[in-house]
Amino acid sequence: MQKAEEQYQTLYKLQPEPVTTPEIKGYDFNQGVDFDALLKSYANFGLQATQLSTAIDLINKMIHWRMGPNEDNEDPNTRCTIFLGYTSNMVSSGNRDIIRYLAQHKMIDAIVTTAGAIEEDLMKCISTFHKGDWQANDKEIRLKAICRIGNIYVPAANYGKLEDWLLPVFQEMYKEQKEKGTIWSPSSMIKRFGEKINDERSIYYWCAKNNIPVYCPALTDGAIGDMMFYFNYKEEGFICDILQDVVALNKKAMFAKKSGLIILGGGVVKHHIMNANIWRNGADWAVFVNTGIQYDGSDAGAKPSEGITWGKLRIDAEYVKVFSEATLVFPLIVAQTFAKHFQEAKRV
Repeated sequence: MQKAEEQYQTLYKLQPEPVTTPEIKGYDFNQGVDFDALLKSYANFGLQATQLSTAIDLINKMIHWRMGPNEDNEDPNTRCTIFLGYTSNMVSSGNRDIIRYLAQHKMIDAIVTTAGAIEEDLMKCISTFHKGDWQANDKEIRLKAICRIGNIYVPAANYGKLEDWLLPVFQEMYKEQKEKGTIWSPSSMIKRFGEKINDERSIYYWCAKNNIPVYCPALTDGAIGDMMFYFNYKEEGFICDILQDVVALNKKAMFAKKSGLIILGGGVVKHHIMNANIWRNGADWAVFVNTGIQYDGSDAGAKPSEGITWGKLRIDAEYVKVFSEATLVFPLIVAQTFAKHFQEAKRV
């Protein structure tokens, strides 16, 4: 050993130092199948398993944080404000039921999502989605009136069923605008959708019931927008005011004593949440799950630390990015955080 150290110093000009971080080690299945122990072993597993373990730790910090005694006489039980963002494919998939669980027990404070994630949640209350095939012949299934989201099939008829359900809701909302002066925002529209669907399988039913705001800055970018376009031919002047929601989301971030972000995917949902946190000089904790890379300069692929340069994350923030498609890991994350610490995480 002494010879090797001398060689490093004389030949390579290196000064070896002992490595004091934990040893990389996997799970031993000779101990039996213990999923809790398996996931705990991820801490020192290496690669993305360790990133996943860090994500679990950070979300548990969001859940457990309380303000405690303070000089300003504010409620010592004040919690971290948790923002959840996700793209529409999360609702296309089984992650819809995981998100619904979080909303049902009021474990999050605000949601930012896309139009597809709204309409597909409503659609799943009216009809069904089915397992498909990545290698499907898309020309053939088009002729069979089947739409494809990866390996998920959506019968095109679902959109007709959604239209039949949604247009009367628009008519009722338009009447309130004309008669009462109600100016709708995306979040107030989504709350009304949740109330009207009245189905416990729905994410937005529970958001409406538990007063969790759902912000969707691109609400017109999908079938809902198509149906608004069609409705406008019958009733011109139906208003959806996006500025109301920008004000509400930014204020929610501004007044958060601690801010935690959980963002599945990228694009508008990631940026909208992080941009709101600029108003408090950045979030305290952040977990990102996506497959984006930084080399195209996109916000989706940006390293979390890039957000520090914009004031989206605090300089002393704790954050992690898990490079994974979120259906693989989000159920595991929720199992080891919100579900495992149910009593502390729920706010109902």
